[in-house]
Amino acid sequence: MLRAMRLHDSTLHVTAIVNTGDDAVVNGLYVSPDVDTVIYTLADAIDPTRGWGLRDESWTAMASLARYASLRPAGSVAPNHWFNLGDRDLATHLYRTARLAEGASASAVTGEVAQAWGVPCRVMPMSDDRVATQVVLADHASLDSRVVYRAGETISFQEYFVRLRHSVAVRSIEFVGAATARANGLAALQHAERIVIAPSNPLVSIAPIRALRGVDEILTARRDDVVAVSPIIGGAAVKGPADRMLRELGHEATALGVARIYAEVCGTFVIDTVDAALAQDIEQLGMRCVVTNTIMNNDVAARHLAQVTLSAATTVGVARGGTTRGGS
Repeated sequence: MLRAMRLHDSTLHVTAIVNTGDDAVVNGLYVSPDVDTVIYTLADAIDPTRGWGLRDESWTAMASLARYASLRPAGSVAPNHWFNLGDRDLATHLYRTARLAEGASASAVTGEVAQAWGVPCRVMPMSDDRVATQVVLADHASLDSRVVYRAGETISFQEYFVRLRHSVAVRSIEFVGAATARANGLAALQHAERIVIAPSNPLVSIAPIRALRGVDEILTARRDDVVAVSPIIGGAAVKGPADRMLRELGHEATALGVARIYAEVCGTFVIDTVDAALAQDIEQLGMRCVVTNTIMNNDVAARHLAQVTLSAATTVGVARGGTTRGGS
């Protein structure tokens, strides 16, 4: 979505407030997956196939860790090889880890990394305080005789997402530390012309940001200026486990289900043309519904979605309700 905005208008002053609930210490290094994915994408360096990490990456260091896998005692945090870090990607994590150890804030380090990659947008971690997304499992899971997860067990998001490959049902999600963490970007939310909720997982990518003090209050106050793009198209997530997680946690895995989650803080909701039949139900939530093509499978489609999204709420303050077709 950020890349689409740049394609649409390279002069836009954009602040990206990015989820850091997924952050983890991996092999002794502090890794911020969502922040790095945003930076690498805006730098046109992302691996387009995986959607994370760097293009044309090599994996020599990770492959070498396999030598020690059978020797690592159960419960040890000694380097593992289930969370892959590419050889060139390691440089980012080495730099971030060293700077944080020196006392630099997450915001300062993120700004330095973004500048090093020539990123034109302001990229801001959601907080400089540690917030950890944790997942409570609904089912038993076993990787091998040495690694067993039990129903009701709480694990880190990366264990769920990477190690278990999000294959186990979720009972609940917790954002540890969110109640006391100080949110970044509150001034940006207060003064931006438009606030866009990207088509990300509403439960583990957007919810950690909303869990921070002051965020929902500002979004609610500025509801008419908030536009969200549905991450669910035709009842399925374009990528990742959002549709399954919605069902497992009692939500409807549709664009309407996501709209219900955002209804209190979002005045305009953008859905794909395949979900046009849901527009009236979304409008019943007091939201303006915009129907357009939301699959960004090429630059033309991405540019179009950004244009529609950024202009979608322009008249919402004077014309609430009603479905708008976002062009061809």
